[in-house]
Amino acid sequence: MTVHHPQTPQFFLTSPSPCPYLPGQAERKVFTHLVGERAPALLDLLSQGGFRRSQNIAYRPACERCRACISVRILVDEFVPGKSTRRILARNRDLVGRMATPSPTSEQYSLFRRYIDHRHAFGGMAEMSVLDYAMMVEDSQVDTRVIEYRRKGPDSAFTAQSDGDLVAVALSDVMADGMSMVYSFFDPEQDQRSLGTHMILDHIERTRKLGLSYLYLGYWVEGSKKMQYKIRFKPQEHLTPRGWERYDG
Repeated sequence: MTVHHPQTPQFFLTSPSPCPYLPGQAERKVFTHLVGERAPALLDLLSQGGFRRSQNIAYRPACERCRACISVRILVDEFVPGKSTRRILARNRDLVGRMATPSPTSEQYSLFRRYIDHRHAFGGMAEMSVLDYAMMVEDSQVDTRVIEYRRKGPDSAFTAQSDGDLVAVALSDVMADGMSMVYSFFDPEQDQRSLGTHMILDHIERTRKLGLSYLYLGYWVEGSKKMQYKIRFKPQEHLTPRGWERYDG
């Protein structure tokens, strides 16, 4: 008879469902719960194996005939912005990012709703209510932060009280070896800012300042236009059957 220690994580497998990235493919996921005081250490360990977090669930793809999802992390100490990324940083000089404990607001949800309706109207998050959004932000037993990006006000260098309109939000975890971008969204009417790229660049610098080595971006799916942006940030490492391997291609 197998005896499970009460603190040993148990893993479960989802039923097949349509893949959101590759047409005609079916996806399955293996997952476990992140609960209790051991949740941060468990997330650190599982992230090394390519798991991601969603609320109090850690999951990774476990598809039967497809291995297209590849875990990606940026080597922040070696990253140097190129010409295009420097232009994006310059374009967003009027923004300030504030990192705080995860606390959902109606302003965040309003921006989230505009982003989803414009970019992912038929996706899995299209029906999320304000309560669902609050759970996504708050339901975490690891070190989670919310970073709000706003237009600078006249006194933004001294106080957050004068910051302007909210234009982007990132929900991110701080782990033992790096930061992990769990979810981010932005004003869909400000495409010229390249806000998604700007948030990644800002997270690279935040991770570096925390003295950590990696920024985890989740999964890159070759052949999916939605995921193509993730391999622009080099050098980075990809999780392969042999472990994490450097990717400069």
